[in-house]
Amino acid sequence: MILTNLFQRSGKAHSAAAVKELQQLCYRLLSEAGTANSAAIAEQLVRAYSALPPEARLAFFNFLDSALAPDRERVLRAAKAYSEKQDAQTVLELQRVVEPPRQELLRRINRAPGGTAAIIAMRRDLLQALSQLPHLRAVDSDFRHLLGSWFNPGFLILQQVDWSSPAALLEKIIQHEAVHAVKDWNDLRRRVQSDRRCFAFFHPQLPGEPLIFVEVALVNAIPRLIEQLIGDSAPGEASREPRVAVFYSISNCEPGLRGVSLGNFLIKRVAQQLRAEIPTLKRYCTLSPIPGLRAWLTKVDPQTLPETWTPRLRGRFATALKALRSRHGNDFESLAQAARDRALAREDQLRLEQCAAVFLARESVLPQGDPVARFHLDNGARLERVNINADLSPKGLRESLGVMVNYLYDLAAIEANHERFIRGEVVSSRQIAKIS
Repeated sequence: MILTNLFQRSGKAHSAAAVKELQQLCYRLLSEAGTANSAAIAEQLVRAYSALPPEARLAFFNFLDSALAPDRERVLRAAKAYSEKQDAQTVLELQRVVEPPRQELLRRINRAPGGTAAIIAMRRDLLQALSQLPHLRAVDSDFRHLLGSWFNPGFLILQQVDWSSPAALLEKIIQHEAVHAVKDWNDLRRRVQSDRRCFAFFHPQLPGEPLIFVEVALVNAIPRLIEQLIGDSAPGEASREPRVAVFYSISNCEPGLRGVSLGNFLIKRVAQQLRAEIPTLKRYCTLSPIPGLRAWLTKVDPQTLPETWTPRLRGRFATALKALRSRHGNDFESLAQAARDRALAREDQLRLEQCAAVFLARESVLPQGDPVARFHLDNGARLERVNINADLSPKGLRESLGVMVNYLYDLAAIEANHERFIRGEVVSSRQIAKIS
């Protein structure tokens, strides 16, 4: 016991010393003397951070929050000067003192070999700590601000991934596929055949590391079922003149870039490239999951529906939801089983379709709305069609009772649809509008 305590104290002392050494490297890197030798000092700093145990990394983030925050007194003086005289000099001084020194520290760390990857790794650690240490949100904001600049889509490289790509890259596609898991190498090979495409964004500082990728199916009609696109039952021959490009999976590979907009630019860039490559394409759409649907249906109260809904909509939705709960329980487990067995009654299919349409059309504009819906609608897509029994995988049943949705990307209307969404309106097809 005594020996264990000695080891624990020794470990804590070592961690404290390591954090102190890292802090000193930060000050050296920020000093005038450190400017000329910044790459070498930054490399030392990166190695020192990598060697820290998890608890010591939290101490480092607290140091960034407290010691490398803006100087309050200087900010107040600059703000007072600006309030008295609005000219270029007072504006520039206010901008200078408001910026936290930790932002300049991150810029200088980025000069080290592998500095960009190191900063992303730091942010991964920081994001894991935020739920318990919310006071570090300002530090995270600085990381996100700089990463958003460095990973601006103008700096990114769009690359097609196919069967001839390096095996290491293909393994990363398998590893990071987050929507429809790749079962094996045969499954992956099917997803990159002639009637399929996979595109990824890369950054020049991170060669061979996909940041985000999208999988596309080239077909002749907007699909209703995921089985039409993946799996053993999916057709294997390419149409000579495909008319529809279906974005059926988009996956982020780097958690450290959370909050940095990549997916919306990826879809638009891929659509533009496909349009140039395949002139017969007329429509661009998705077949998307609704991961928030089942959880919402279990908790929504039909007695307290929003007053912004019309009385007719509130009545129709409440009737459909109560009927589903009466037949299948509030957890909808028997409904999921019936869907899995392809035995869901027609009337229940219609009720579920309406409930899903209302969820997507009414809740998506809210911060707590379905994240996939918010992504595509904010990206300028149109809510096109709800598909019952579309994904009968365990995940699809667990999250959305097997329901999927098509979002339509009309390239000429993307910007207008986006503007309407940020004003609180979901652009829907006539079919969806009738029931939502």
